[in-house]
Amino acid sequence: MSWFARKNPKIDEQSANEEKRVKTEGIFVKCLECDNALYKRELKESLQVCTHCGYHFRFNARERLDTLFDEGEYEKLDEEITSADPLQFVDTKPYIERIAQAKESSGLPEAIVSGKGKVGGHLVYAGAMSMDFIGGSMGSAVGEKITRLIERAIETRGAVVIFAASGGARMQEGTYSLMQMAKISAALAQFHDARLPFISVLTDPTTGGVTASFAMLGDVIIAEPKALIGFAGPRVIEQTIRQKLPKGFQRSEFLLEHGMVDMVVDRREMREKIVRLLNFMMNEQLNVK
Repeated sequence: MSWFARKNPKIDEQSANEEKRVKTEGIFVKCLECDNALYKRELKESLQVCTHCGYHFRFNARERLDTLFDEGEYEKLDEEITSADPLQFVDTKPYIERIAQAKESSGLPEAIVSGKGKVGGHLVYAGAMSMDFIGGSMGSAVGEKITRLIERAIETRGAVVIFAASGGARMQEGTYSLMQMAKISAALAQFHDARLPFISVLTDPTTGGVTASFAMLGDVIIAEPKALIGFAGPRVIEQTIRQKLPKGFQRSEFLLEHGMVDMVVDRREMREKIVRLLNFMMNEQLNVK
């Protein structure tokens, strides 16, 4: 038996790296834009916006409502409205299984959560969509929840704010999902006649039937920085027209430059901007009335 054991520097270095990784695992997040390491707690405090380059990570739907309403207090609406399976659709798995899986993984009842409360002292009905629930797709339940949101606002003379994030209409519901585009647009026409404000906030991504309907019908349309916004995706468009698209095509800044959105607003300044808009729009509505 040897009195001394020779140390292996490679093994020691490997052990040190593993120990370091265990201690820091789950504490930092790498920014997808600038590659900087971000402390998770600081990232949460900055509303999931990179403190170095301003890159906007995707944001939890419930947290959006928490940060919008005064003191984060609001009444949840229509939590019981969930998707059905009218076509008994099956692809690689039954649609009903996809719904159950989406509920479990996202912790949400549907691809949109909605609530009623005060924003800057104004009565507001707000909805926030989530990409975590079947890609934020719009099915019958989403259409019903948004329509009810608008109808309640008409009855009580409130404003509507919707944070859109969607891949479009939900293919598993076929024409039922496409009907929601007309259904919501018709409700918004009545809302417009009532001279009430609708603020539409477009987040990354907002595409398909959502863009082709209510998302672009706001009295004021706000976009988060560098959000992908459009109907068909850029690759589909390039393959269809056989032309190279301009740099930044379908991003928020490109749409602002071409008059498709009214403003691009950093998420950290979003609530303040919405409150200022409501102060102006609700006062104007009272003057007209």
